[in-house]
Amino acid sequence: MLEELRRICLALPEVTERLSHGSPTWFVRGKRTFVSLMAEGHHDAGFPQLWCAAPPGAQEELIAADGDRFFRPPYVGHRGWLGVRLDGEVDWDEIAELCEDAFNTVAPKTLRTSR
Repeated sequence: MLEELRRICLALPEVTERLSHGSPTWFVRGKRTFVSLMAEGHHDAGFPQLWCAAPPGAQEELIAADGDRFFRPPYVGHRGWLGVRLDGEVDWDEIAELCEDAFNTVAPKTLRTSR
């Protein structure tokens, strides 16, 4: 799980990885967080999960479409971040899209990718 997420995130421009609050976290230009992985879960939510920045409205839309897989994460959910359950079968193409969207949400305009 970590290796696949690392491959996805580090393929984006000027991305670095380091631990933040004990979890692998990816940053744009070393400053702006866009993805965090809680492989062992977070507090009472003992399932593996990904937290990522999301474009405006995406959090609400994805939770409404599939509330069993997507959720509003604590601490950052009020800023529109999205939580994704990673237990069960993971669609890595979908995770790559979510990570790219997260990157584009926080990256300076000159670094943003286009799909």
